[in-house]
Amino acid sequence: MPDIAHDPDHPISPQSKPSPIFFGRDGLRAGWGLLIALALIIGCFRLMAAIIRASHLVPPHAMEHAPGPLPVFLSEGSAFLVAALVTWIMSQIEHRPVSVYGLGGDRKISWLALGTAIGLSAISLLVFILIRAGLLIIDQRLLFGSEIARYAILWIPGFLAIGLFEEYLFRGYLQYTLSRGLAGLAPHISARIDPRAFGFWTAALLVSFGFGAVHGSNPGESPIGLLCAGFASLVFCFSLWRTGSLWWAIGLHAAWDYGQSFVFGVADSGALFGHRLLQTHPVGRPLLSGGATGPEGSIFCLLVLVALALMIHLTQPRSAHDYAASMPMPSIPASPPESDERASIAS
Repeated sequence: MPDIAHDPDHPISPQSKPSPIFFGRDGLRAGWGLLIALALIIGCFRLMAAIIRASHLVPPHAMEHAPGPLPVFLSEGSAFLVAALVTWIMSQIEHRPVSVYGLGGDRKISWLALGTAIGLSAISLLVFILIRAGLLIIDQRLLFGSEIARYAILWIPGFLAIGLFEEYLFRGYLQYTLSRGLAGLAPHISARIDPRAFGFWTAALLVSFGFGAVHGSNPGESPIGLLCAGFASLVFCFSLWRTGSLWWAIGLHAAWDYGQSFVFGVADSGALFGHRLLQTHPVGRPLLSGGATGPEGSIFCLLVLVALALMIHLTQPRSAHDYAASMPMPSIPASPPESDERASIAS
């Protein structure tokens, strides 16, 4: 259905014109959209948690002590469904295609596969560095025979669900809507600033800071671990900016966690998973080894993340499919707006 409220061929009477408090040139203001989405997410998460508890699919405290593949998949998969449902609802409210929030694009499978391969390689490199430096010791193998292949397959859906949920929650509707709103500030700072780039990267810093802060609730997390989580979020945002989609980041995120938790059996932000292939323990100063946080708590993790950012820069050049081109932003005038309505952050 066409948006008649924004069609110049359908004049609107003053009585039917949307309130400027709630609507700007590009529809519902970003601030109101974020508030509605937050309310929906809280409500849907509580409802989903109640359903899971009532169904007894995930035993109480199953996610707290070395969870297995099924509890992880059910918990993270249901969380992704909530994020996807809320995103779809907001796309209907704001009259935008749901694909603009990061899961669109023409190269979904290829970006996902490439991100997966790079993610496994990156975490393997980090673990190799720690082992060679004497900062990580492999104690023993925990799985044998057919159990290796069995759990190698069973863990895939769970870690894919983690990648989908965390990327879509933080760098889907949230990243897009913050970018759209903050882009309106650019003309008031300088006419030379690109509104889209300013909106995106300001939002990326806020989202990444929030992503790192969320990890602070994990037992065993450390300051370096929080810094690495925030920097990793910026790397994912960089890929989103270049490719216009989240699929590369989803593949890398899922494979990185899969390699950490199943293959190498190291702590992931302080958490250990059950049915892992290897058992390891850190040695030496936590700043170098990562300590109880795991490899993400090591200063060497930052070096690997910098290498990933450089790889994105070299292999994902700006093109017609990047974020700025594929994600529509507000049409902001080059000169500073004259009205208070246009000055709104959520235009």
